[in-house]
Amino acid sequence: MSPSGNRSADIRALLGHDEFHARHIGPTVSQEAAMLAALGFESRAALVRATVPANLLIDEPLALGEPVSEAQALAELRELADRNQAWRSYIGAGYHGTITPEPIRRNVLENPGWYTAYTPYQAEIAQGRLEAMLAFQQMVVDLTGLPVANASLLDEATAAAEAMAMARRASKSKANRYLVDSATHPQVIAVVSTRAKWMGIEVTVDDAQRALAGEAAAGFFGAHLQTPDTFGRLRDFAAPIAALRAAGGRATVGCDPLALMLAKSPGAMGADIAIGSAQRFGVPLGFGGPHAAFMAAREDLLRTMPGRIIGVSHDAAGNPALRMALQTREQHIRREKATSNICTSQALLANMAAFYAVYHGPQGLSRIALRANAMARLLVRLLHRDGAPHPLHDSFFDTLAFDLGADAGAVRQRARGLRINLREFGHEGGPANRVGVALDETVTLADVADLAFVLGGARPDAAALDAAAASLGLEPDSIAPALRRADTVLAHPVFNRYHSETGFVRYLKRLENRDLSLVHSMIPLGSCTMKLNAASEMAPITWPGFADIHPFAPREQAAGYLAMLGQLGNWLAEITGFAAVSFQPNSGAQGEYAGLLAIRHYLAAQGQSHRDVCLIPASAHGTNPASAHMMGLRVVVVACDEQGNIDVADLERKVGEHRDALAALMVTYPSTHGVFEASIAQVCRMVHEAGGRCTWTART
Repeated sequence: MSPSGNRSADIRALLGHDEFHARHIGPTVSQEAAMLAALGFESRAALVRATVPANLLIDEPLALGEPVSEAQALAELRELADRNQAWRSYIGAGYHGTITPEPIRRNVLENPGWYTAYTPYQAEIAQGRLEAMLAFQQMVVDLTGLPVANASLLDEATAAAEAMAMARRASKSKANRYLVDSATHPQVIAVVSTRAKWMGIEVTVDDAQRALAGEAAAGFFGAHLQTPDTFGRLRDFAAPIAALRAAGGRATVGCDPLALMLAKSPGAMGADIAIGSAQRFGVPLGFGGPHAAFMAAREDLLRTMPGRIIGVSHDAAGNPALRMALQTREQHIRREKATSNICTSQALLANMAAFYAVYHGPQGLSRIALRANAMARLLVRLLHRDGAPHPLHDSFFDTLAFDLGADAGAVRQRARGLRINLREFGHEGGPANRVGVALDETVTLADVADLAFVLGGARPDAAALDAAAASLGLEPDSIAPALRRADTVLAHPVFNRYHSETGFVRYLKRLENRDLSLVHSMIPLGSCTMKLNAASEMAPITWPGFADIHPFAPREQAAGYLAMLGQLGNWLAEITGFAAVSFQPNSGAQGEYAGLLAIRHYLAAQGQSHRDVCLIPASAHGTNPASAHMMGLRVVVVACDEQGNIDVADLERKVGEHRDALAALMVTYPSTHGVFEASIAQVCRMVHEAGGRCTWTART
């Protein structure tokens, strides 16, 4: 008999779910009782009743279903992973297969010493991660040929949008048009166009070399160019960039980090800004991420860059110390005048990409780049016969585009038979019979033989394949001499020192020990960026059924992902009380932006487009006014009382002053001070009655 004397309850507990929540949260029953006694409460329920205002508490249980054990949850996730179909994907479009080196997978991605570390707001407890991010910056500086880089951004498309905002601030041109080259990845065009609309910028999508020829360049304050472009074509943009800069504009080049091992850098072309994704440097596809973006720029643009820049300083004893030189400057100092709402970086993923470069070194990365290029050249050689399709462009790194004509149906049938995904440009509004093939470091000779069969209808035998491969040569002759990289990259000792596994893992451990994470102690700071991830929550991200799915794979191949997102979306809708949930934003600041975007579209649909005032409490996180500013809204600050709560009387005055123009109120709940404000329902009602909408930053 148990001490409680309730044998029936004990049996039910024994047969029910395990104690994952207790292991995850940590305190024992006796520790919990001691904390409650110190606070003067008999139970957690009593503490909650005293903390959350009575008018906000709900009595009905949420319809979330019964909990399951940790083992059962992992089994369910395994079943979902098995429902995904990991076809060989040659889709590209900024996402590529990659091999995560085992020392990085085991010692970083799957190591709580790295993945539970607090987002590096405090340099003194983050020296290890900051050193890794400094290596990331140096890697980006070297590859792009530009002198300064930040410590990563959220993704390639939003990095391109941030570059557009930088160009507008720095340009001497009086034009209000921004050019995006028509061969840019479609997701980049979409995000840049969305951001531009609410910033009052006119976006023109056109062929950059034509649109920037001669005096036409004066019609744009900036341009986004891409090489290799979405069709795989390598181009030298030196002439259009020179024309644009001569007219006072600024040029951004979207680029591929692996291609930059062999191809001319954006800096060598005269670019002002370079952006791209670091995904293919060892970070799995994962159905789209998250993946760290990178940004580099000319030195005169340093103080207009979003995000963080890691700098080298010295402590009081004169020892080298790392700091965040421009940390949160935009949000916390400029607030409603901020030009970016980026307040974080993809620290873990940027560090993985930096470690990938450290692990392989310049020779290893060159070998990977040459191999990917050789595989693409081999495919072209195998297709070099009558009746087989020929690539649309002669200058390429690892991606090819083909017009299939009347053979399109047969090609697609052969691809399906071998479980191969080609890029279908027709699905993106392009020519119906055009397909793309992106080769990467995971591709083998057997894969190339399969692609030759799929595209050309004839499979090379082993002898023909070996002969074609042997005849290629190491020279990347698909890259014209004028487009090849001529300068040395990754010469810093960090990229040339740790190539043995023992040396590399000791380097990782040395950095890990300079940080504060949950393997070291409790982390007292509270934040929306807290990383309290259990091992069983992290494990599935490296499973092949989850890790190897391309974000543009056909939906039927991502059935497990879609089922998981659907289930999670239903749970979050139940918790938040909303009808549906979007998983598009990949940071809290981008969620704020998305919420305001939804409100602006809603108001436009109601014929209320003129509403452009956003009320924001003075206590709000700095990203709130920054997000509102980026959405073209006028920020009006609402006062708070001595405890940090919204001053309802001041809110009433502000609503009255701006009633006809009121678009939204942005609130954080619980507030930035961690308080559940009793007046929140009244606050929302006041805004609704004035015709505005409310967007919450909530903690689920």
